[in-house]
Amino acid sequence: MLRIYPVVLQVLRQLQPALKRIEVKDRDLARQLRRCSSSIALNLAEGMYSRGRNRQARYHTALGSAREALACLEVAEVSSYINQDGAVHDQLDRVVGTLVRLVAK
Repeated sequence: MLRIYPVVLQVLRQLQPALKRIEVKDRDLARQLRRCSSSIALNLAEGMYSRGRNRQARYHTALGSAREALACLEVAEVSSYINQDGAVHDQLDRVVGTLVRLVAK
């Protein structure tokens, strides 16, 4: 198992309060954040047990989903739905960095 996987699960836990606040203001944005953040974990897990190009494809999809989750949080912040949570952003940046390295292999 990749060491980043438990970090992804922790990020999903940390996102729950923000998701609830976003949902009150913008149900569609909350749904999008829920879907893309889940996709990070699901594609990362699938990639860990895939081979060759399938592994790279799953990691690439997880990377796109992680960046999308960051964008959802940024949109929610700009829209004044939430205040920026530096810890969540830092953890998502860490996930993105790891996935970039995995995709580049």
